[in-house]
Amino acid sequence: MLEIIAENPALHAEAIEDLFDRTFGPGHFAKTAERLREFSHSLPEITRVAVKDGEVVGVCRVWPLVVGPSRERALFYGPVAVTPDHRGSRLGLTVTGEALEAGEKAGWPAAILIGAPKYFGEIGFTVTPKNQLLFPGPQDQARVMVRNLAGDANQLSGLITAP
Repeated sequence: MLEIIAENPALHAEAIEDLFDRTFGPGHFAKTAERLREFSHSLPEITRVAVKDGEVVGVCRVWPLVVGPSRERALFYGPVAVTPDHRGSRLGLTVTGEALEAGEKAGWPAAILIGAPKYFGEIGFTVTPKNQLLFPGPQDQARVMVRNLAGDANQLSGLITAP
């Protein structure tokens, strides 16, 4: 039986990191998004993990961010990873959707994600205008997306940093 639950770091952290390594390879630590994550902490209460027979088979990890000079609060969604035997099942969208619901219920105003617009557009993410959101390093602006949670994501503008 597959269930989607909030992350329990004591039970899931090692398996999640292993899934990220297997999915993205060692090069994922070089990405600009990792510069934000290394100075922050994930939010296990909002992160969602897909577990089947005690094994982590999917995850959408979530991180707090601040945006621009006014330091608007937002959540950073990702990485999203799914084991090879569950790819193509839409599990990545399902765990991300559950994490979005958790972020909205917790009162966070907006979600930011770097990913494939066609894929994540299915759950309400839209590509931001070029250079509306700036990262602490190079980033393909065509993959920077936002989504409303309990507020208006389109109001976000400026440099994204860890809180």
